Amino acid sequence: MSDSFVHPTAVIGAECTVRPFAVISENVRVGARCTIGSHVVIHPGTTIGDDVRIDDHVVIGKQPMRSRRSALTRSDTSPPAVIGDACQIGTSAVVYAGARIGPRVLIADLATVREEVEIGEDTIVGRNVAIENRTSIGARCKIETNAYITALSRLGNDCFIAPEVTFTNDDYLGRTQERFRHHGGPIVEDGARIGANATVLPGRRIGRDSVVAAGSVVTRDVPPRMVVMGSPARPRKPVPPAELLENQ
Repeated sequence: MSDSFVHPTAVIGAECTVRPFAVISENVRVGARCTIGSHVVIHPGTTIGDDVRIDDHVVIGKQPMRSRRSALTRSDTSPPAVIGDACQIGTSAVVYAGARIGPRVLIADLATVREEVEIGEDTIVGRNVAIENRTSIGARCKIETNAYITALSRLGNDCFIAPEVTFTNDDYLGRTQERFRHHGGPIVEDGARIGANATVLPGRRIGRDSVVAAGSVVTRDVPPRMVVMGSPARPRKPVPPAELLENQ
């Protein structure tokens, strides 16, 4: 730790490794057997569980910036970030203040997790994924490379989001005050799967165990246990029984 800055009020658990040039701020709590990479910055008050791996250049607990034109970023200070036991956070990822990350979550290189985001246990957040503020993600989800999860989205448990999927939350595309009455991200129920490059419009509900085919544009709610495809996406066939959550 000789080349790192560890604030006197920070508590570092037993058998931790802190690589050179890390910055661990005031009132941070780091559990036992953690590895903190080089040039990691951990902001004040952050809590990190046991057996956590944080790779080089990660930032945890960053307060959000707010422009006067921001639609959804709050102006108040977010509470410290919480990282659960046995999480892994990849190189150059950013986890904002106010995020709560459950145990055994993997957040891959270059991913961003904004304020007021909750992520359930055993979820995988892929490389360069962006999860915007005020979003909840359940347990055992997989969110693949370059997916964009917009603010105000909700994902249940056991969901699969393929690469470059895009969620949206504003039907008005930033015009008129009317949009503030309707802001809302997609709602993805347990076990739903969304294929690569699909786009989901604001507030649409993706039903339990449903499948959205690659490249689809979801303009209306998707029924449970149904495969939809196309632009706009339309129901094509039921999900095969062997693929339902209850049969796994």
